[in-house]
Amino acid sequence: MSIENFNLSETELVNHCIRHERRYQEILYRQYADEMYSVALIYSDNDQDACDIVQESFIKVFKKLESFKFECALKAWIRKVVVNTALDHFRKRKREMENAQQYIQTVDVEVDEILPSINAAELLAMMQRLPQKAAMVLKLFAIEGYGHKEIAEMLQITEGTSKSQLNRARFLLKTIISEFNAVT
Repeated sequence: MSIENFNLSETELVNHCIRHERRYQEILYRQYADEMYSVALIYSDNDQDACDIVQESFIKVFKKLESFKFECALKAWIRKVVVNTALDHFRKRKREMENAQQYIQTVDVEVDEILPSINAAELLAMMQRLPQKAAMVLKLFAIEGYGHKEIAEMLQITEGTSKSQLNRARFLLKTIISEFNAVT
């Protein structure tokens, strides 16, 4: 589906989209999504991240379309949004990785040595102290055996968020277990 099939100029298409006319927003999306996916794939590690980048980019495109001044081609402007979104995604991932590394370096607890002295009720009580989202991801991953893709779909979050929440839950649980061990 292309704008030529509808005898629309870019200006007309943009104006319809600014008025939040879903049909034209779909036309714009279908016109550029595949090409922008290819751009996102250049800047991402995998297919899922590229899809997330494209989705986030088009949300931004539709929110900021009123600011498009036709100083360049619409495709070039959308591509710039996709590249900037990919860079934001990369920076966010980098921060998540740095935070995860910091968690690993901060807490050096031999949980395997402590766990035998903790009964199931105590462990569940410790898990209840975790933030709700982190606890939910930990339970779905460790107890139910779901992968990050499934958890992301169930909780309506990204896979990256699922992974970072699991790392956060592990770090916090290690801290809680360490505190428990210091008291006992």
